[in-house]
Formats: sequence, C-alpha cells, structure tokens
Amino acid sequence: MQPLAQIKPVRRAGDVSTAGRGLTGREKAAVIVRLLLAEGAPMSLSALPEHMQAALAEQIGQMRLVDRTTLADVVEEFLTELEQVGLSFPGGIEGALSMMDGHISPSAANRLRRLAGASSKADPWDRLIGLAPERLLPVLEEESTEVAAVMLSKLPIPKAADLLGRLPGEKARRVAYAISLTGNVDPETVRRIGISLATQLDNLPVRAFEAGPVERVGAILNVSPAATREDVLRGLEQTDAAFAEHVRRAIFTFVHIPARLSPRDVAKVLRLVDPAVLVTALAAAAQGPDAAVGEFLLGNVSQRMAQGLRDEVAERGRVKEKDAEEAMAAVVTAIRQLEASGDLALVQAED
Repeated sequence: MQPLAQIKPVRRAGDVSTAGRGLTGREKAAVIVRLLLAEGAPMSLSALPEHMQAALAEQIGQMRLVDRTTLADVVEEFLTELEQVGLSFPGGIEGALSMMDGHISPSAANRLRRLAGASSKADPWDRLIGLAPERLLPVLEEESTEVAAVMLSKLPIPKAADLLGRLPGEKARRVAYAISLTGNVDPETVRRIGISLATQLDNLPVRAFEAGPVERVGAILNVSPAATREDVLRGLEQTDAAFAEHVRRAIFTFVHIPARLSPRDVAKVLRLVDPAVLVTALAAAAQGPDAAVGEFLLGNVSQRMAQGLRDEVAERGRVKEKDAEEAMAAVVTAIRQLEASGDLALVQAED
C-alpha cells in the first residue's frame, strides 16, 4: 500500500475537481475510508456506533469523483490531525460510562445510563452484552418467551448458554424453540426490546450490600462460636427451612478444610496465620474430634515445617475451648481472605 504521506497532488485530464468547495467532515471521512479500502488496508468499522456506520456508508454512496489535489489536501489534513492528537475521549455518554465504570457512584451511573438509553443513537445492546449473567437472569426470568429468545440471540454464545442453563427446564425449552422463530424480526424491534430491557435494569434499586443474604449470614456464622452457630441454624430452620439449608451450604468452618481446601494451597494459608495461633489451632484439633483436619494441614507442608509444628503442639498442652475456637476461626479467616483475593479456589461442596 502507498503511504498516505506520499500522495502528491497530480492533476489529470478528466478528473472532476472538488477543490473549489470545502468538504465537510463527513465527506473527508468518506474520502479517507475509500482510499484505505482501495489500497487494501485492513480496517474494521464495526466498533463504531451503528448510526455512524450508516452515515458513513450513505456519504460514500452519495460521492462520485474527487480530484488528486483535493485528495492530497484531505490526506495531509488527516495526517496533521493525527500527529497533533495528545488525548482522545470516547465520545458520547455510552463511551464515558464504559471508561468511568467503577469510578463513579452507582446512582450517578444509573442516571447517565437512562440519559444514554433515551438517545436515539445509543445501542442498548452494547451495554446489555457486557453485563454479568447474574444481572440479566432476573429480567430474563420475568420476560415473555419471545423477548427472552431475542435477548439470548443477541448475547454472546457462552453467556446465552449460561443463562439458558439457569432457566427452569420448561421455560428453557420454550425459549429455545422461540429462538427458531426470530429469523424475521426487524432490527428496530430488536433495538426497542434492548431499550426496554436496559430500562428495567436501570430502574432496579441500587443494592446496599454486594453479597446476598445467604452469603452474609454464612460469613458471620463461619467465625461464630460453634454453640452460637448451631443455635442460630436451628432457629432459622424453624422460621425458614429453605433459607437455613442455603446458609448451611454457604458455611465453611474448620472441619470442612480437608474436603474444601486443595492440598497445594495449605502452605500459603498457614503462612498467613500467626504461628502461635496456628499452634493453638492444631493443638485443639489434636485434642478433639477435628484431629483429621490437623493431620491434613500437617501432611501438606514440608516435613521440616510439619515436624516443627508437631513439636510445638506437644509442648502447647491443653487448650481452652474459647482459645480453640478463636484459633480455628483465624485459620478459616485466612482461607477466606485468600479466596476473596483470588489466590485460591475452594472445592465446591456437593449437595
């Protein structure tokens, strides 16, 4: 391809001159795109908003011939502007939201999203595609089969498959069949459905807590004394048996370590626990029904470290119940910290 900077203004007989009038910005963009396409340059315009793609295509369709002098002037202006660019902005509310995601409050982000949704130029699917399945699932469950079929058709295949797998069996089958009937849906209808779905998501109240009630109660009971934990669970079972069952599954205590913690992660967990606290936890485990937990921890560290801990446990003597629970809770807290930071993944408990 001939470099843009090497294009020279050469006039030839038969050229149609446009030098006598100034080209608009849209016309100049059409000239640059036409030149790049003619030279075979790899270029993807799909990242542009659809209204900009349509406007550019319409402009290219309206133009005929451009003389070489004008072409050279447009190219020179284009290259000059590129060289002078120091900072670029995304353009539009949609781009600003993508750039500032996580840096502004949820309420401010929702207000801006409503403004973006009200714009006739905004494509609501750009935002819907980027949302997590957990945000989309409640809306998908409440919508009609036809709307759900359009929604899954617009989403990336992995995300659509994930959502379809979370729907109840009967609705999942109806939605899958409805997808086969979406072949003749026009783009404007799909866009209006996207606007409606985005509006529903924007109108959802901002949650005060990131984690759900099951996770919050489970996290509290994780580090609560065993007597308190069992008393609370018994009370929950009498009030709401289903909720109590979910909480039981969310609880991770010292006794669950061999089943839920990978052996390769034991060393990094023990490094986070204060040595004296760790010795107390191991001594308490050896004295009670949790001896298997202590052996699991000692069996997955170096022999030198394990022997040193065994010697200290032997010297530790009898451990009070309160001290034992606090020490075991410290080990569990270390595991949860590593899980939250992504440094380990717990084995999922079977039903």
